Amino acid sequence: MKDILAELEERRAEARLGGGEKRIAAQHAKSKLTARERLEVLLDEGSFEEFDMFVEHRATDFGMEKTKIAGDGVVTGWGTINGRTVFVFAKDFTVFGGSLSEAHAGKITKIQDMALKNRAPIIGLFDAGGARIQEGVAALGGYGEVFQRNVLASGVIPQISVIMGPCAGGDVYSPAMTDFIFMVRHSSYMFVTGPDVVKTVTNETVTAEELGGASVHTTRSSIADGAYDNDVETLTEMRRLIDLLPMNNRAEIPELETSDPAERLEMSLDTLVPDNPNKPYDIKELITKTVDEGDFFEIQAAFARNIITGFGRIEGRTVGIVANQPMVLAGVLDSDASRKAARFVRFCDAFGIPIVTFVDVPGFLPGTAQEYGGLIKHGAKLLFAYGEATVPKITVITRKAYGGAYDVMASKHLRGDVNYAWPSAQIAVMGAKGAVEIIFRASNGDKEELAARTKEYEDRFLSPFVAAERGYIDEVIMPHSTRKRVARALRLLRNKELDNPWKKHDNIPL
Repeated sequence: MKDILAELEERRAEARLGGGEKRIAAQHAKSKLTARERLEVLLDEGSFEEFDMFVEHRATDFGMEKTKIAGDGVVTGWGTINGRTVFVFAKDFTVFGGSLSEAHAGKITKIQDMALKNRAPIIGLFDAGGARIQEGVAALGGYGEVFQRNVLASGVIPQISVIMGPCAGGDVYSPAMTDFIFMVRHSSYMFVTGPDVVKTVTNETVTAEELGGASVHTTRSSIADGAYDNDVETLTEMRRLIDLLPMNNRAEIPELETSDPAERLEMSLDTLVPDNPNKPYDIKELITKTVDEGDFFEIQAAFARNIITGFGRIEGRTVGIVANQPMVLAGVLDSDASRKAARFVRFCDAFGIPIVTFVDVPGFLPGTAQEYGGLIKHGAKLLFAYGEATVPKITVITRKAYGGAYDVMASKHLRGDVNYAWPSAQIAVMGAKGAVEIIFRASNGDKEELAARTKEYEDRFLSPFVAAERGYIDEVIMPHSTRKRVARALRLLRNKELDNPWKKHDNIPL
């Protein structure tokens, strides 16, 4: 028996070394952790249970039968984050460059199946060069199996992808179908075809960072939801994110104890909105002063900054927050902002997370670039997402709510549950100056008459009370009481029930 136990420990030690000390040193030289070191940071201490440690590939072509390493380039299993179960897989770049083989894919799909059966989140750590070329179609088939499970798990359990090195070819499509993608700055990149192929096909000379680095995917392509400076910071932030998410689409949203009273008043909010309607202010101040302890986890902070999305807590319970940002493009809705917010709203709705919306929007961005780029359909995505959502929806209009953008931003007409407005709210088809120039265009440009008409329009329409008279606004509230009113509304709506008509699935305007 002692010999068997000794052999087990020897095999385990060998498997834990992956590609060997030399390759581990090379990984560390790039300021990157190994797959197992990453899991130690991500999971609670001592909680990781590894599966399939001794799996090896079965390929025999190109001399592969002579090169077999236990684990075959991916570490899989489950553990806990602050006591809550998560399933994990981490690509091991020290073993065949983390490339995917048929056996490697089988390890991942086993974990995907277990996560779905047990209704627990799954986190994938990517650091790999794509499919294992020596296995050909068997590797491609493995990718297909992984992709299919991504689709089936979508909207059932949270799926998070963390790109911690190269992620190329077929490897990129699994993260693309997950709920969130995060990257490590300067050491991770994603692309379908690498710089060498790009050079051959299009004659473009581009580096890996320029083609698919974190800076590209967080600011331009919107592929990634965020980026951090190193492996440890990235994994620590993933622990924070998991704390905010429910285990699955039928689980209760997390609730943590908080010392921040729900009745807290923020008198400084009474002067947040400037007297000049064209002067910007930072909506993040309102967000941080509304959520518990000012703790806000922003999603896609560097992309479409004219709208803000992210998670916070109110009375200890997770909420999703969407807010127009007057500091960027006056908070206008454009194609990018609409897509960003629509995806976030749909995630919240899929997992039963209430949505709080702060509105200061002058409308949709005009211009040929937006129209040619499909603004109508992109704007409709956000409209569709809010209209489809059945979770509690609370809306606070702080200043402008003009035109169709008023409707889109979780208005009462899209089944908003509780819709508040600050006294500074302006709800109208458009701003007073533009409206008057259209209505009284026959006034021959008389400045005094236009000024008088503008004042008349402002008094008649640019106030929250017109909407309140029609029941489109439930209450005009004092800014300093925003947290208190939102908290009470969320409490009211905890047992809300609302079902959409049966359908196989909707046909959102993609």
